[in-house]
Amino acid sequence: MPETESRSPALRPTRQRRAITDALTAATDFQSAQEIHDSLRQAGDKVGLATVYRTLQAMAETGDVDVRHNPAGEATYRRCSDSHHHHLVCRSCGRTVEITGSAVERWAHAVAEEHGFSEVSHTVELMGLCAECAARADRGSASR
Repeated sequence: MPETESRSPALRPTRQRRAITDALTAATDFQSAQEIHDSLRQAGDKVGLATVYRTLQAMAETGDVDVRHNPAGEATYRRCSDSHHHHLVCRSCGRTVEITGSAVERWAHAVAEEHGFSEVSHTVELMGLCAECAARADRGSASR
């Protein structure tokens, strides 16, 4: 499947949706609707902010994008891999890395089984400081 196509056949491939998908594909980190709208405008794409919001919501509902909320509570979006994964997020700069790991999966299933649950799904987001932010923090505390 080409990068710019929806993973879900329910989403019509409109010009606006293709532009938004292209912007998400080009981004390396999670982006807010406003940031995506700004990048589209800078690229000369005429897509309204309301269209960006509606499209991102539809893409999130179909699993075409991952959604996470930044510390201010604002929804941010990114096209991630199709496989089940989690995110490691820098709480300072917001840099996000996809992680996979069977330890989390084993733990989730064991907890569910212990309590008699089945068909369990989960979302895990690990927060920390990336190497660059940690180094900046160390330099800042050393200069005091």
